Amino acid sequence: MSEQSAARLRPRDLTLVALFTVLMAVCAWISVPVPAPFVQFTMQTFAIFAALLTLGGRRGTYAVTAYLLLGAVGAPVFSNFRGGLGVLLGTTGGYILGFFFTALLYWLMTARLGETLPVKLAAGVLGMVSYYAFGTAWYLVLYASTGSPVGLMTALGYCVFPFVIPDLLKLGLALLLARRVGKYAE
Repeated sequence: MSEQSAARLRPRDLTLVALFTVLMAVCAWISVPVPAPFVQFTMQTFAIFAALLTLGGRRGTYAVTAYLLLGAVGAPVFSNFRGGLGVLLGTTGGYILGFFFTALLYWLMTARLGETLPVKLAAGVLGMVSYYAFGTAWYLVLYASTGSPVGLMTALGYCVFPFVIPDLLKLGLALLLARRVGKYAE
């Protein structure tokens, strides 16, 4: 098989990318209520991890990119049925855009280091760090541009710390799902 034909997506690949793109939208709409003082969260990051772990780096990155592009053009694929550039360019849009860097990092790590469980887990955790870092930097810059900057610890307290444990649990759940259904996505 030539290198060019190996890089092409088969109809099956396109179907799986589309399926996981839809899963990301549906999971973004699912809000999990938790008792106070905890912050409710969506299942969006579960779907991001599920796509990457099940489809692999290349197809998973395509699914994340398709999801972001759908949201950018206004499809209501983000939480609370929102979409459009306004969401992506808003204060928390950096976390959503950070999913693209998560996907690229996952693809790079698994392509270079292999598809072993420790590599996938490390890529998932480092992917979390990447969307938290990109999103927090974005949040800080936008608030600073409004004339009412917030400190780093305040931003982390609002946007990162409440979500670390739920995101780790969602990564674990996505890993279990991928181990069960991944063989059907090959």
